Amino acid sequence: MSAVFEHNPENIKSAEIVVCIPSYNEAGSIAYPTTQADKGLKRYFGDKSSVIINCDNDSPDNTRKAFFDSPTSTPKIYLSTGPGVRGKGNNFLNLFQKVVDLDAKAVVVVDADLKSITPEWIKHLGEPLYSDFDYVAPLYIRHKYDGTITNTIAYPMTRALYGRRVRQPIGGDFGFSGNLARVFLNGTGWTNAVSSFGIDIWMTTLAVTQKVQVCQSFMGRPKIHKAKDPGTDLGPMFREVVGTIFDMMTHFESFWNKIKYSRPTSIYGFGLGETEMPPEIVVDTKKLSDKFHDGFALQSDIWRAVLTEDVCNKLFEIKDMREKEYTFPADLWARVLYDMAVAYRDKEFDRNLMIDSLIPLYFGRTLSVIKKIKRMSVKQAEEAIEEDCLTFEMAKPYLVRRWTRQTI
Repeated sequence: MSAVFEHNPENIKSAEIVVCIPSYNEAGSIAYPTTQADKGLKRYFGDKSSVIINCDNDSPDNTRKAFFDSPTSTPKIYLSTGPGVRGKGNNFLNLFQKVVDLDAKAVVVVDADLKSITPEWIKHLGEPLYSDFDYVAPLYIRHKYDGTITNTIAYPMTRALYGRRVRQPIGGDFGFSGNLARVFLNGTGWTNAVSSFGIDIWMTTLAVTQKVQVCQSFMGRPKIHKAKDPGTDLGPMFREVVGTIFDMMTHFESFWNKIKYSRPTSIYGFGLGETEMPPEIVVDTKKLSDKFHDGFALQSDIWRAVLTEDVCNKLFEIKDMREKEYTFPADLWARVLYDMAVAYRDKEFDRNLMIDSLIPLYFGRTLSVIKKIKRMSVKQAEEAIEEDCLTFEMAKPYLVRRWTRQTI
């Protein structure tokens, strides 16, 4: 697929390393990551031909102008989907094709709303691609309440299913080789969800299942961006990320059903940089609790249809717990997700309705995690997440039994 619209004022025909900044309505924030990317390219990859690409969704807020107005010595290209075509994944389709056309060897992607990016981030995400790695996932300190979809779903599910510990499988900032861009361009499992927010988990899953060399790179600074209270409206992101995880389970069943345990993923440059703490995130725990309890009135018919009787009964038990005693165990949460994955494959209900029915349970699980880690340090909270992931791995035989028993 070729880009619908391209503005390439310097007529760049080839580049060895590309930095991409995907965007939609980021006129107010795109200048900073653009100038930091330029500094990183010049400082650490000055001997290589380079280009910065803004992959946009035809933003009406003048994102394109803000991008080109950002002072850089590195040439810039603007790519856009057609009018009305949205989705981060659609931006990436344009990127994959352009990377192949440019015959680039290395690609670094950074979010357009990043406030914490430094030139070193370009180094950390790009350098491993010159050391035989094909996919570089970020490692950064995040506030213990940030990234709850990652912490409660994307990381434990990816780790338990595919046997690789990739801590930020939907981190938004990563690197990949030109060879992997070709794999992505022709990758399996492309859906409407992947064309939007499902793109990050899709790319990580493909990288792991293609058995290319994957590493994690320590970024040195916390990720500071438009962080949100996990109790606020999730919008389409939840549906698209979870739906993509479930879709990929069907595509790669023969890969994951043989895997019993996870193994660590190489860490590139660990221990570098400052020990800077991320900004505080305030969580409205009452809102989480209310949304969890509201789900029993709105969604329990779907739960009873797609979850096992034992899992359903336990959900109703924790619903009636007093606030001080409330806990939503990791083992129960793992079985909820595994049951839902089987029902999703078998289309027992409308798939979007099924995933939407997960949202109150996600709020309930998030509330339990926040209560547990409230008085923990960042390091202790991280250790608690690792324990939860082990629980997902231990519960995997339950998934395999349910998955194979219901295969027609």
